[in-house]
Amino acid sequence: MSQKLVCNCNGTMPLDAKALGVTMHTSLCRQEVGSFLKALDGDDSLVVACTQEGALFNELAAQTEKPLVAPLRFVNIREVAGWSQEAKTSGPKIAALLALAEMPEADPVPVVNYESLGRLLIVGPGTQALPWAEKLSDSLDVSVLCTEPSALPIARNFPVYTGSVTRLDGYLGHFSVDWDLQNPIDPEMCTRCGACVDVCPENAIDDAFQINLDKCKSHRACVTACASIGAIQFDRVERQRNSEFDLIMDLRVDPMMRMSQTPQGYFAPGKDPFEQALVANQLLELIGEFEKPKYFSYNEKVCAHGRNGKVGCNACIDVCSTGAITSLFKSGQGTVEVNPNLCMGCGACSMVCPSGAMRYNYPSVEHQGKEIKLLANVFGAESIKAKQTVAPSLLLHSLKAGTKLIDLLGRSAHLRSKQFEGLPSFVLPYGIEHIASTGLDLWLGALSYGFGEVILLLSGDEDPAYREALETQSALANAILKAYGFDARIQLIQASAADDLAPVSLAMGKLRQRGSLPSACTPATFGLSNQKRETLEAVLEHLQKQAKTPIPIEGVVLPKSSLLGGLNINKEACTLCMSCVGSCPEGALLDNPEEPKLSFIEKQCVQCGICVQTCPEQALTLSPRLLTVEQRKQRVDLNETQAFHCISCGKPFGTMKMVDLMLAKLGAHGAFAGAAMERLKMCSDCRVVDMVKKET
Repeated sequence: MSQKLVCNCNGTMPLDAKALGVTMHTSLCRQEVGSFLKALDGDDSLVVACTQEGALFNELAAQTEKPLVAPLRFVNIREVAGWSQEAKTSGPKIAALLALAEMPEADPVPVVNYESLGRLLIVGPGTQALPWAEKLSDSLDVSVLCTEPSALPIARNFPVYTGSVTRLDGYLGHFSVDWDLQNPIDPEMCTRCGACVDVCPENAIDDAFQINLDKCKSHRACVTACASIGAIQFDRVERQRNSEFDLIMDLRVDPMMRMSQTPQGYFAPGKDPFEQALVANQLLELIGEFEKPKYFSYNEKVCAHGRNGKVGCNACIDVCSTGAITSLFKSGQGTVEVNPNLCMGCGACSMVCPSGAMRYNYPSVEHQGKEIKLLANVFGAESIKAKQTVAPSLLLHSLKAGTKLIDLLGRSAHLRSKQFEGLPSFVLPYGIEHIASTGLDLWLGALSYGFGEVILLLSGDEDPAYREALETQSALANAILKAYGFDARIQLIQASAADDLAPVSLAMGKLRQRGSLPSACTPATFGLSNQKRETLEAVLEHLQKQAKTPIPIEGVVLPKSSLLGGLNINKEACTLCMSCVGSCPEGALLDNPEEPKLSFIEKQCVQCGICVQTCPEQALTLSPRLLTVEQRKQRVDLNETQAFHCISCGKPFGTMKMVDLMLAKLGAHGAFAGAAMERLKMCSDCRVVDMVKKET
């Protein structure tokens, strides 16, 4: 059991100490700080309902003689509840947030390691790159690649290259850069003696020691003057250069890496001197060994990327903005490969993965499900005590940018209540590492626990691909809910930046005016699983039991983006060759060893489309839809036909339709006239026996 220290922040929050079951403080961070110090002597974990003074409390805890034996945690109830327009009715929300702070932390995940020796490449115009190189060369192993010539420093304290970048990839401690040496003078070899400058009749060479090819008339006097050094070659063949670096400072207007989340160790501050200075300070701290969480877990056994040389699902590759995920085929089996050093933890790959092969682990859906379930249960119980019959709404947001936005909104609503709307009393904020790391399983799981709706707060720093994926997946979730007769319960709120309060305030005002939505269903008791399909099946079964409208026998059509659905088959075109069975990565398509029959279990299908691409007769098409849980579990026959029996031994070895088709196609060919045509009607064993008999 945790100790809870709650403060009403100098009386600015109308908190009910009795309802919350706590001693109420007024100035815990000032006159009443002794209460905090006394609480540190206990053996229980300590929850402080204040995030603003977290640094102060941590410092005080570090200075105590007795080391902490239990975690010290902080939770914000002020900006999200106590300072809102509905502060007096926010008791259930505050109780839920306090209970969440007591939850055990998620299990640790593996880490990804980086090692940087401080080898820095500064890329950009010499007028900007060279001054920064001078400043940083005392602390870092600096090299400069001048994309635009500039006067070179007299001392050769660091390597200077020229040319245009042709390739730049990698991550902290492991960048690889290719560039094209376009000028006849190689600054890496040039001693800056000035002999070439003196002899050039066109004054085409200046203190940048690069030849202005527009002025140069090809006298080649400079080549003669540099003969003993060999830095000037007009007919240079090998112009490509390559080197390895730990850090990149890209000062170009159009940087090489444009993704929303660039790799660790890559910085592109642009031309702004202040931004460049901030980056320079960060670079100085990036020498040594570093680690970050391994955000993902990948199970290639259920991956629907490819099979039999055919590409099916490409969702994770398409959505990844960092280039961390690539396609990999071995012996016809397609999987994906994730570079953990490039992965920045957005989690969008897990959101769009239909099979659950790509799973977000920081924290896992199982852990998030426990926390969300607790929020719903505590809020519901406290609402009953307070005689409030409302269902909570779950506000999902990114931990950093989203928390900043919500805190700023709460403060602004408190100080300027006529201009800004804070969070309504029924809206429970829940921070996750990145808003794109969530998906159908978590959203629908939250509704099954009793939340009235799920709101996704986008704070403006998301990659466009993530926003598009969230919109697509939320539309799919709402289509599933509609199939059960429920209103749309998943919505997005889009801000342009972490200080863009207007759209969030407007949305909160509309929510307050509308009031809370009733729960979609009675709260479920099951826990969310790390297996995406397993969680979805449990949630769909729960929703179906309490659906407002039953699913019709033919099912309900879902959007093309659906990971649920079946197959349509053209029985006239299908020859039952069973190519589709061998290609299905999920075991949704099945054959029958006893008779020519193609069967299908819809629950297993992830709508990857490999079977459609594999079918030689183009007899299959995907059918995104929602059937009842019972229908989806059943093994149904898609097609069957009579077996063709060997005319010699009578053993079935193919289908009547397939053999008839083969005979029709080969009947006109001279090689299959007479006895050869009859052999086509035999099994492989009898065919060999017949050939031997005819030869003897």
